[in-house]
Amino acid sequence: MEAVIRSTEEALRPRRLRRASPLRFQPWLPGAAWGDVMDTRPIGGRFRAVRRITTAVIWTILAIPVQSVLIRLPGRAKISFARTYHAVLCRLIGMKVQVVGSLSGVPSTLYVSNHSSWLDILVLGSVIDAAFVSKAEVGQWPGAGTVARLGRTIFVSRKRNHTGREAEEIQQRLATGDNVILFPEGTSNDGTRVLPFRSSFLAVAQNAQRVQPVSIVYDRLGGLPACRRDRPLFAWYGDMDIASHFWRIARRPGARATVLLHEPADPATFPDRKSLTAAASEVVAEGAALLRQNRPVEPLRLRPPGA
Repeated sequence: MEAVIRSTEEALRPRRLRRASPLRFQPWLPGAAWGDVMDTRPIGGRFRAVRRITTAVIWTILAIPVQSVLIRLPGRAKISFARTYHAVLCRLIGMKVQVVGSLSGVPSTLYVSNHSSWLDILVLGSVIDAAFVSKAEVGQWPGAGTVARLGRTIFVSRKRNHTGREAEEIQQRLATGDNVILFPEGTSNDGTRVLPFRSSFLAVAQNAQRVQPVSIVYDRLGGLPACRRDRPLFAWYGDMDIASHFWRIARRPGARATVLLHEPADPATFPDRKSLTAAASEVVAEGAALLRQNRPVEPLRLRPPGA
């Protein structure tokens, strides 16, 4: 009798409550990195990736001996060629760069930017004549370390006994009129936000003539606006390896990065580095948020305390 009642209740239960199994959603980036090669996707994407990676490697091999000679010569040829190298590399991998705003134009400018990927180096390097500040581990990477050293990158370590010496090197670069690009977040992230800036990274701002905040966002993929789902494709963080990340990006249709150059400011107008750090972090985060929402943007102004 109980079995008859139970079967009757199940028959009368609404169909929406009798789901056999829970919904299963397939992740947007399925499988391991190299498993992505065997996914059911257009084979044209694989040819595109091989072509882009091959041309990028050939261009790098040709550029290394040229920069090796220029870096030993006086003048700004080594700086201009480094910018040309990054610009050509962006074109070869299918990355278009849109610039909003103007560069400072004043020597010894410290550029502070958000950071989500190794692609930031290529994009910003194609726009700004400046030396990057990077973690010491990058200098030990095969291939990438050589390119970074030829690009006059300043390597910094996380050891406290080296901090003073590395800060002195940055100060010397600024004192000689060089521009420097700094990522005050201290690490990369998933590209959906801007982490708070660390004031210790801006300790060298007192040696700069100008501080210019920069917001960078990857806002186009295949000619269409990039949405939140697309951010992990560009972002490089955690324990990701650069080879598989490069492969995934190279397989996709052309992308675009927008660089928003905010108005430069004199660091002397700020009472201390903490107030300068807070103002720069706020401006960069606000500009990046507008770019992620695909809204019209214009350079923002650093606001000193009480302004």
